[in-house]
Amino acid sequence: MKKMPWCLSFILLLLVGKSSSQVVIVRYNQASPQQQYAASVLYNVLPKKIVNTNPASVSFNIDLAVDPASLSPEAFSITPSGKTIKITGGDERGLIYGALSLAEDTRNGISLKDCKPKKEKPFLPFRAIKYDLPWDTYRHSYALSLHDQTCRDTAYWKSFLDMMAENRFNSLTLWNLHPYTFLVKPRNFPEASPWTDSEMKEWQTLFHTIIRMAGERAIDTYIVPFNIFVTPEFAKAHNVAMDNLSHDYFVRGDTSAIIKQYTRECVTQMLNEYPDLTGIGLTLGEGMAGMTPEQREEWMNETIIEGMRLANRKSKLIHRIPFSSTTGSLGITSIETEKLTRKTIEEEASMGFTEGPIWADLKFNWSHAHSTTKLIKVHGGKLYDTYFKPNPTTYKIVWTARNEDFFCLRWGVSSFVREHIKHNMQAYSGGYIIGSETYIPAKDYFSKDSIHIPWKYAFERQWLFYKLWGRLLYDPNTGDATFNAEFLRRYGKQGSHLLTASALAGSTALRIASYFDCGWDFTLYSEGMMALDTATKNVSYISVDRLIHQPPLDTDYLSIADYVRHISPPFGRQPKITPPALALALEKDCNRALTLVKNINTKAGQSLLCEVADIRTWAYLGLHFAEKIRGAIALQVYRSTGDEGSKKMALDHLQKSLAYWDSIIAITRPLYNDMPLVHLSQQGGKESKENFYLTFHWEKLRGEVQKDVEIAKEAKRVSR
Repeated sequence: MKKMPWCLSFILLLLVGKSSSQVVIVRYNQASPQQQYAASVLYNVLPKKIVNTNPASVSFNIDLAVDPASLSPEAFSITPSGKTIKITGGDERGLIYGALSLAEDTRNGISLKDCKPKKEKPFLPFRAIKYDLPWDTYRHSYALSLHDQTCRDTAYWKSFLDMMAENRFNSLTLWNLHPYTFLVKPRNFPEASPWTDSEMKEWQTLFHTIIRMAGERAIDTYIVPFNIFVTPEFAKAHNVAMDNLSHDYFVRGDTSAIIKQYTRECVTQMLNEYPDLTGIGLTLGEGMAGMTPEQREEWMNETIIEGMRLANRKSKLIHRIPFSSTTGSLGITSIETEKLTRKTIEEEASMGFTEGPIWADLKFNWSHAHSTTKLIKVHGGKLYDTYFKPNPTTYKIVWTARNEDFFCLRWGVSSFVREHIKHNMQAYSGGYIIGSETYIPAKDYFSKDSIHIPWKYAFERQWLFYKLWGRLLYDPNTGDATFNAEFLRRYGKQGSHLLTASALAGSTALRIASYFDCGWDFTLYSEGMMALDTATKNVSYISVDRLIHQPPLDTDYLSIADYVRHISPPFGRQPKITPPALALALEKDCNRALTLVKNINTKAGQSLLCEVADIRTWAYLGLHFAEKIRGAIALQVYRSTGDEGSKKMALDHLQKSLAYWDSIIAITRPLYNDMPLVHLSQQGGKESKENFYLTFHWEKLRGEVQKDVEIAKEAKRVSR
């Protein structure tokens, strides 16, 4: 093993009880920023006071070391031996994970003398978060722009990156329509910059700090632009792209020679001026209407790819798989486009300017990965097998698990995440990108000021979501005891059943999205029981009529209309889940979740109160959905047969469904504001000042829920 120059980091007096003390010394290579961070992780859980002491009084030595000869990258081992605990990493990242593991045990009450040997290694090499920056956002909405100041604060990024490291995420992808001028002032096109020199310096300081702090935590960073966009200042100066000064994402592509040169030089300058930036991503579609797949790939090769090649160093590449085989920005998939894309990616890898495998990115079940663990579709439709056969050697497939279904309510279903990862692991698998395009986890705009929230940032509310995805991507065999221990640490005995209750109630979101066929962002918002009405182009409450005729996403489910018509699935295959079975499962799980949290004393703290409130909200949403399904079945039976008993049954179930919705309102109204929602910002298919500020709360939908009851009252038999 390579010897490291040991440096004494700190000497800690750890008080144990009232009469005894322990002196703990942590030793590490001070020249390594990553080892400094690993040591600070331990410092944060062990210290009581710093003292000077002599070696004879030392209770424990904690030695940090890197040994790539005995451990694979990102792996770690913890080896206790007498008064020494040795944490070894296969690399600096693995060493950090080892320190975090020991720190976690310490927080959970395991003393150093009871430290057990441990070894862990990564299951997937790419574990990323998708983060849409609030500047020059993909869509224009107050729900995104309100994060401006929070995301300019480096204290926020320190906290967010700490969370990522703790949960074993190893990559941060930062998305922006046209990010270059936030990072550099284009050398040959200074007129493109919208900033004064002092403003430019502020932006550069921010991004240098984010990238540096990420590097200290062994987190890779990627900048992911959309295409084709330029700044309004550049457009006006050169009279190009004048039809998109407001940066709408669904527009034609301007492939002027000067735009190609400008983009290419921006990429090269950004990579050169930010040597610690890991890499760049590319996405084909936005700002490319009217271009064929071949033209889009050609444009990428002449700009981003060539800009990477001309940089003075190698970098990593995320190549998002194109979702359109037509000249439209929202076309369909095709085998021909897959063949073209695979050929392009393999050519990029052969050029020698990239490091490691290229990450070839696909959206799992489009924008709604929190549905079924089965791959039903990608962005654009069906996925063929071109990317997998033969097995690629120069790239790895990564799944973007988009979450456009819950932003407010806390969520965590460990069995779903674990199954998702294991079920979709293949030889070509590289990992996952977790995140949203219509939500930024920065400013908490959900919580009312009156509840005196004990957290500072929005992502802290969703701590279980990040912990489940991150830790299970690193090791899907991580047991529920790990996550349950965090509930116990936070809430003591009152947290004993919260993980189970969260999973039972949180399955509501998965069942809604599995039962309701969905595609792009606004086609479904599970948390709000809302979906896109294609006729009005508005996102609205899912009516009972809509539910009856909506086909399911998951082929294991049977729609209500087909169930009532006694239509069997293709080839005589019997569905695993009929509408009554789905309603029964929802009722069973949600009632059990409510029972588990019934006797919790929520007066013990605001954080506990909010955890329990969200579990109860998911549970009542599930019960609402169950009664709505039953009401929809009875209503469709009445319309088909004229049976008055079925009409009465439909009315009864839909009135119960409304009562459960009222329970949701009663729980959430004292806790949650009317919340800005990007899903509402483009009502009627267009943006406007009024739409920009539209807000969501369950109470605002009560009238729509009430309409289901009226639909049942006024229902008539449908003549055949």
